[in-house]
Amino acid sequence: MERIFKGRPVLAGNTQGESVVSRQGLNILATFQKSALKKARVVVCSDQNNKDLFNKTLTDKIICLPKTIGSTTGGMVLEAIAKLGIGPKAMLFSEHIDSLAAAGVILADVWLSRRIITVDTLGDEFLEYVKDGQHIGICEDGTISVSP
Repeated sequence: MERIFKGRPVLAGNTQGESVVSRQGLNILATFQKSALKKARVVVCSDQNNKDLFNKTLTDKIICLPKTIGSTTGGMVLEAIAKLGIGPKAMLFSEHIDSLAAAGVILADVWLSRRIITVDTLGDEFLEYVKDGQHIGICEDGTISVSP
């Protein structure tokens, strides 16, 4: 049965895709930098401290997470992978978006016209429910549908 969640659209849009889920903070720098520096064709999570995402493909996925953590350069790395066209399709936060992720998605959107749809404040129940590989639909108003 499909579950519906409502969050705050930070960068609105309509899309659908497959989920990848991190139940811990996502270190943007450790996750994306290796792929960005190699100018890879896809992002494979290189943060071995994130047991949920390590070695998983993140390009064109919908990343579900509580928040991002790490270096202040994280936003620029997120913008760089968007520029390379290998970024995630969307980022869905259970908590309020943090400044690192906000900087990266806004830079990609404003400077590059490469929108990473972003919704925050989806709540703990969202992150407890969603699992890797589920089909997720995102509406411009921040409504998220998760199919089993």
